[in-house]
Amino acid sequence: MTVSETESRVYRSSDPILEVRDATVRFDMERGESRVLDDVSFDIEREEILGVVGESGSGKSMFASALLDAVVSPGELSGEITYYPTPDNPIDLLNLSKRELRKVRWEEISMVFQGAMSSFNPTMDIRTHFVETLKAHSTDVDVGLDRARELLSDLYLDSERVLDSYPHELSGGMQQRTLIALSMVLEPKVLVMDEPTAALDLLMQRSILRLLKEVQQKYEIAMVFITHDLPLVAELADRLAVMYAFEFIEFGPTDAILRDAAHPYTRSLLNATPNLATPLDNMNPISGSAPDPVDTPVGCSYNPRCPLADGLCEEASPDFHHVDDDHHAACFHWQEAADEIPFSLEDVEGGR
Repeated sequence: MTVSETESRVYRSSDPILEVRDATVRFDMERGESRVLDDVSFDIEREEILGVVGESGSGKSMFASALLDAVVSPGELSGEITYYPTPDNPIDLLNLSKRELRKVRWEEISMVFQGAMSSFNPTMDIRTHFVETLKAHSTDVDVGLDRARELLSDLYLDSERVLDSYPHELSGGMQQRTLIALSMVLEPKVLVMDEPTAALDLLMQRSILRLLKEVQQKYEIAMVFITHDLPLVAELADRLAVMYAFEFIEFGPTDAILRDAAHPYTRSLLNATPNLATPLDNMNPISGSAPDPVDTPVGCSYNPRCPLADGLCEEASPDFHHVDDDHHAACFHWQEAADEIPFSLEDVEGGR
């Protein structure tokens, strides 16, 4: 890839809190090298809510792990990930010592995983989880517990009841909200959330999303919300970034993506997502399957599944094209996608 091509595939923010450049995660397998994050370059803006969406296996969770330099061995992360606690104070996350990285995690950049129950020690009450976290980061326990009570209340929980409970005594929704409070007790500037509501019913998912919006505005933090459910995260996100085959293929303001998605995959994803408004007979699953990380297609990675693909798509990888304002799509045929792959905005919003 030439310098000019690389630059055309980079989203640059004027005030990033996280700057990702050429991030790649490799696994050596008997079948060959597996890339589960492929030269991703992207900026996350200060105090924004970014929704990262795509099918299972698209690289979303690996992107989340990369942001915290938390890729599990034998995976190897390369590239550059820079954290800006202030605009003039860059921190190179991939060159920190273990001690320095441990301080950045939770204190500066925190993460909420899918499945709250597996994140708690079942032999410890919730208060002890908070106390141990505060002590591990040399934070005043009394001050920290006051902050925990405020966070729990912000998430519409009875703080004293929750603190005195064991994890199994809380419902799934209460556990997830408690985990969110725990992830924020050290006042991080970035909160990365990997499918945090996947195990919850639809009403609880929407309730937590509304609470997250309130919490994000109060505490002025950046959030990265990772999910396979595009319409769901659209309720929360300021901006959406769509992943396919271990890289971003479209990004832009949420309303722009919903009203004028330009990549055939994004439009197909919107058509394929179940919601409350659209009859099951009208659901259109995307044909084919996601690419093998050991053997991704030549050219545009989506070309084997794309109804618009032609010879050019099979030979060359598209750069990002400017759709409108901050909306970009990596597709040769983005101008034709709306006519060839229609979807109803009303159906999408009906599920929101």
